Amino acid sequence: AEPYAPILPTLDLTTDDMLGRRPEARPAAALADPSFVALGARLAPDLVEIQQVTLAGFRLLDPKGVVIAGREEIGLSLAHVEEVAEALEGRFRSVMRSRISKHEPPPLYSWSRGTAVRVFTAMPIVLRGRVAGVVYASRTPSNIFKNFYDERGKVALAGLTIAGLALLIGFVFQRTITRPMRELMRRTAAIGRGDRSALWPLAHHGAMEIAQLSQSFLDMAANLQNRSDFIATFAAHVSHELKSPLTSIQGAAELLRDDLDPSAQRMSTEDRRRFLDNIISDAGRLTAVVQRLRELARAEATPTSGSTTAADAVVDLRSGFETLGIEANGDLDRAIRISAESARIIISHLADNAARHGATQLTIAAAVQGEDLRIAVRDNGSGISRANRDKVFDSFFTTRRDSGGTGMGLAIVRAMLQAHGGSIALAEDGEGAP
Repeated sequence: AEPYAPILPTLDLTTDDMLGRRPEARPAAALADPSFVALGARLAPDLVEIQQVTLAGFRLLDPKGVVIAGREEIGLSLAHVEEVAEALEGRFRSVMRSRISKHEPPPLYSWSRGTAVRVFTAMPIVLRGRVAGVVYASRTPSNIFKNFYDERGKVALAGLTIAGLALLIGFVFQRTITRPMRELMRRTAAIGRGDRSALWPLAHHGAMEIAQLSQSFLDMAANLQNRSDFIATFAAHVSHELKSPLTSIQGAAELLRDDLDPSAQRMSTEDRRRFLDNIISDAGRLTAVVQRLRELARAEATPTSGSTTAADAVVDLRSGFETLGIEANGDLDRAIRISAESARIIISHLADNAARHGATQLTIAAAVQGEDLRIAVRDNGSGISRANRDKVFDSFFTTRRDSGGTGMGLAIVRAMLQAHGGSIALAEDGEGAP
């Protein structure tokens, strides 16, 4: 009539203590009660049959811990064994003990701790509040490899699942990281060889971070390529601009030197003055070119800190160009992320260009567009021909070379604006230079 309450296993090789080998049985202090001996003899065949099914060893003990049934140790006492002693007190106890086998275990089985362990359980039989006996059982746990073999279907399915997941993860990793990184490495080598076609975006970007990294790298490489091209072109222009006046100075100096030769025909004072004027003019041109080169270098390295307003720049402009009628309107008080000195240089170059091309009026209009400030500068001068519109911002391009123009003014303006995150463009319509 009592409810069935199974005792669940709680032993764990990783956390529970491992006891030593079970102590040997000792002689009993007194002979077992004949009724218990008869009971043990009657149950002995059942224990043998149970052992064949469960592969466990069983012993029945009387209330004093004397073995009354079991293949061995009948009549001997196990009351001194730790788990048996606790069962005689009415408490269930299970322990793990070291097992020393009489046979050499197979090498594969030696990998498992299960073959060196034996589990002992002592179950008290309580009748009317008293311990009437103890069922003492022991068994070697199943080897882990035997369990794997018994569950080989599940193990194989788990292995295939893990292998499939590993292949899937590897494929995704290869598509999203390895493949784009290898392509980026190939592009790096190609860019190092000067291949401009390698600057195009990658066909497969993979992960978002890899896409951002590759695009940032390609943008940087493109900027470096453009910078390299600019330096090469700039060096060619500089050498051309310096070569002409240097050649003129050298020729005039050689003629003047030859005039000192007593055997040579003496040149007139007018010719001598003309050659000296040429030297002075070309030297002045060289000085102007060098000065503009310094301004351009300073513009490209201009610190981007500081702020000012268009109104302040207009005030400085009016004091520096009194011959120009300057009209300003719009959002002139809007703060600009540029220093007052840089703003003055930019506006001054534009006003100087206008004055040198016959302008008498300069109009400045400021308008806010989102977070940006658009400033339109227009003059009433001779304007820019359609053939020259695409070249006005190129370094050393000028239509006033004979009158001392260096072609560096607008290049300096563009460099300073780009250093501050701005830009400059030539308007498509209107008279003068808009």
